[in-house]
Amino acid sequence: MQAKFNVADDEKGASLVEYALLVALIAVVCIAAITLLGNSASTKFSTVGGSIGAS
Repeated sequence: MQAKFNVADDEKGASLVEYALLVALIAVVCIAAITLLGNSASTKFSTVGGSIGAS
């Protein structure tokens, strides 16, 4: 009977680890995208902002 409860606890721990890894992966992808596209996006926003201000 005790073994059954230990298995349930292990699955909860495994789910927590999987979610933590998923969140970490999403954070790494977001940081990489911001780093790689940051200057390009900043330039485009400045261009659009200048165009709106000039209108």
